Amino acid sequence: MMRHKLLSLLILLLLQLLMPNIAVAEQNSITAITLARDAQQIVVTVALKKTPTQQPVGFSTVSPPRIVLDLADTINATGQTRKQFDAGELQGDLRAELRHIDIVQADNRTRLVLNLKRSLSYTTEIKPQQLIIKLEPEAVANNAANNTANSSAADAAAQIAAEKNAILDIDFRRGADGAGRVIVELARAQQAVDVRQQGKSIVVDFLKAELPELLRRRLDVQDFGTPVQTITTSIQGDMVRMLIEPRGQWEHMAWQTDRRLVIEVRPLKAERGKTASGYRGDKLSLNFQNIDVRAVLQVIADFTGLNVVASDSVSGNLTLRLKDVPWDQALDIVMQARGLDMRKNGNVLWIAPRDELLTKERLELEQRAQIAELEPLITETFQLNYQKADAFRQVFGLDGQIGRGSILSRRGSASAEPRTNKLFVTDTPSRLEEVRKLIQLTDVPTRQVMIEARIVEADDKFSKNLGVKLGFADLRSIQQTGTTGVRLPVGGGRLAVTGNYLGVGEQTLQAAATSGSYIPDTQFVNFPAAGINGVTPASMAVSLFSANANRFLNLELSALEADGKGKIISSPRVVTADQQPALIEQGEEIPYQQATSSGATSVQFKKANLKLEVTPQITPDGNVILTVDVAKDSRGVPVAGSFAINTKHVKTNVQVENGGTVVLGGIFTQTEIDNITKVPFFGDLPLFGALFRNSSRTHDKSELLIFITPRVLTDAGAVR
Repeated sequence: MMRHKLLSLLILLLLQLLMPNIAVAEQNSITAITLARDAQQIVVTVALKKTPTQQPVGFSTVSPPRIVLDLADTINATGQTRKQFDAGELQGDLRAELRHIDIVQADNRTRLVLNLKRSLSYTTEIKPQQLIIKLEPEAVANNAANNTANSSAADAAAQIAAEKNAILDIDFRRGADGAGRVIVELARAQQAVDVRQQGKSIVVDFLKAELPELLRRRLDVQDFGTPVQTITTSIQGDMVRMLIEPRGQWEHMAWQTDRRLVIEVRPLKAERGKTASGYRGDKLSLNFQNIDVRAVLQVIADFTGLNVVASDSVSGNLTLRLKDVPWDQALDIVMQARGLDMRKNGNVLWIAPRDELLTKERLELEQRAQIAELEPLITETFQLNYQKADAFRQVFGLDGQIGRGSILSRRGSASAEPRTNKLFVTDTPSRLEEVRKLIQLTDVPTRQVMIEARIVEADDKFSKNLGVKLGFADLRSIQQTGTTGVRLPVGGGRLAVTGNYLGVGEQTLQAAATSGSYIPDTQFVNFPAAGINGVTPASMAVSLFSANANRFLNLELSALEADGKGKIISSPRVVTADQQPALIEQGEEIPYQQATSSGATSVQFKKANLKLEVTPQITPDGNVILTVDVAKDSRGVPVAGSFAINTKHVKTNVQVENGGTVVLGGIFTQTEIDNITKVPFFGDLPLFGALFRNSSRTHDKSELLIFITPRVLTDAGAVR
């Protein structure tokens, strides 16, 4: 009895010791993956056998746009390695779409790779037996980040940095294998980053990010002994650009874990034995007399460690004497000598006569063509979101017209439904996959550009005129009939003299002259000031006469000065899609008569308006190329009964950065005119010379400037 109790206690103790290990050994598994849409979010639900105990480890890439999540101690029980979604399954207000999800299992770890059409931010949430992955555009993620409130000062500072997508730190380290690592600490894990090779440099663009003043610098890292020489970080519009300049032969790769981005530049080690002819294999020496070709191939296989499969047709003998020759060159020499060729698949080399390989490949292609002829056809519907079905008429050969440029097979067909904007394609599964990829690449929203032009006209005009009238009259010889020495009245009375009337007051400008007045021309200096823009100059007159009022000296001074400044600003603006022309104009059409060939007259119209005609093109680096035509015409001064058009026009092609302003052209006109009209000799006399001349001065300045400013609009319609 005691023995049975001791045995039971021992069994219970062993079970308690083994139960934790059994629990640990039991793995979780993915049973299904479903997709749904919630407002501005894509919700991916990963059904699991058990509730996960920890959040998955993930990172994202920009080019290509992907999100990678690793689930520890989890296996794939879905029975498939790729979860495919239809092209029209995600649409509406959601601008970014999910292509497919790859499910890759390695040992006891499963990786989910979410292949996107564009970069998205993501969040993960653990629920009972579920992992929820929420995808949303950057704008929505930023709005959500803006609405979070933190109580502590440290959290508030972190929130401000996250709102601005700030870069917190830039570091450089050397790897054990001589690789250079650029480590960038980000404020947000969902920061959109574009890493690409441009020429002999690596360009890293942090979209809609900010860079502290301390990090705007150029780092010289040559002393680390890596391919990286310099790292330059600067602000480019609304993004941060990092330029990494390596040297020599190198390759690069980039990955992101949480808020840390790592760009690694690894040196490419040249293989030993590299020659000018391009052979890079290790060198070997061969010295054989009348040796079988198969034996030579076996020697090369043993030297390289590759798997060599020789066809039964490979035969014959060779005599070789090669010293320090790369093994791939030696193999090439052997194959050329015996008319052989090879095909490589991984680390396996298949060697056979050249004609035999070509015949086999031709037969394989014919078999594939026969299979394609017998392969069943499938009809699939594609929902177009942004493009119209007519845009794919030539590509797909709509209405059954399959042309040479069509991607459909000879048996394929396609039709469109304009009302629902859908494509119905019937073809083999492989061709339908190509159609799906093409639609995913082309059916994207077209970016829009707002173009604003400013036409500034500035005038500065100054005119000054001075004039004089000087006259003398001697009326002593004029007598009344039958009398002499009669004093003439001054107040403007008239005195009959031989049937004429003499008006003394009219002569001295003290009385209004009438049709019966007799006013002799006594102005021997007549240089009055001219009017300016229809304005009569002011004048001042003085008359000196003798005691008998029969001799007069008249002096009239006239002067006019005009000073004017004006500025006219015209600002037309228009919004258009990328690479689509746009036109906006405002003004009038002036009618005029024109003679026809029959002799009759017809009414024609001439435009005098403000016009902006532009075609934008958005470049991959965010700049805008503009083909622009700006004109500002106005009605001019009529000449000889006909009208005139004042024209201000510029037509050019220019590249401008997004949000930048450039001066398309300008015209500056300056006019300076000084005129003096005078009596010879008397007009040059000091002091009194002003009574014998007229002077006018005109100084005019006019300037025309034309500015252009393009702004790329975001998906929500706001200016970037």
